[in-house]
Amino acid sequence: MQINVYSIEKKEDFKKEIEEFIKKSRPFADVKNITLYSKNLSKTNSPQKEYSNIFEKYTKDGFNIILTPDGKLMDSTEFSKLFEYPKINFFIGGAWGFDEDFKKKGINISLTPLTLSHKIAKIVLFEQIYRALTIKNNHPYHK
Repeated sequence: MQINVYSIEKKEDFKKEIEEFIKKSRPFADVKNITLYSKNLSKTNSPQKEYSNIFEKYTKDGFNIILTPDGKLMDSTEFSKLFEYPKINFFIGGAWGFDEDFKKKGINISLTPLTLSHKIAKIVLFEQIYRALTIKNNHPYHK
C-alpha cells in the first residue's frame, strides 16, 4: 500500500515527529510526506484555486482524501476503513482551504471540529494514519 500526504508549506514543522510516524508505518505501508509550494500563492487573488492547481496532477492516480473543515468527521476505526486501496492520496491545503471543484476530486474529511493550523493538522494526520494501519493489522498501538 502506498500513502502520499500532500501539503502546501513554505517551511516544514514537526519534521522529526512526522518522520517517526513514517518509520513506524513502514511495516504496513509506504508512507510519503510531500510538501509543495508555489511562488504564485503570494501573487494570487484566489489562493483556493492556486492550491487546487498545485495539487491537480496528483489526483489522477489513487483514492483521494481531502482534508477540509466541512468534511465528514469520523472516529479512528471508521477512518481505518478507508485504507482498503493500494494507493491513497491525502491533501492538506493552506489557510484558505480548497475550492469546491477540487473538493469533488475525492472524499472530504475533517480531523476535528476545532480549527487547526495546517501544520498541526498534518502531524495529527500522520499519527492517525499510523493508528489506522495498526487497526487494520491488529497491532496493539491503537488500544
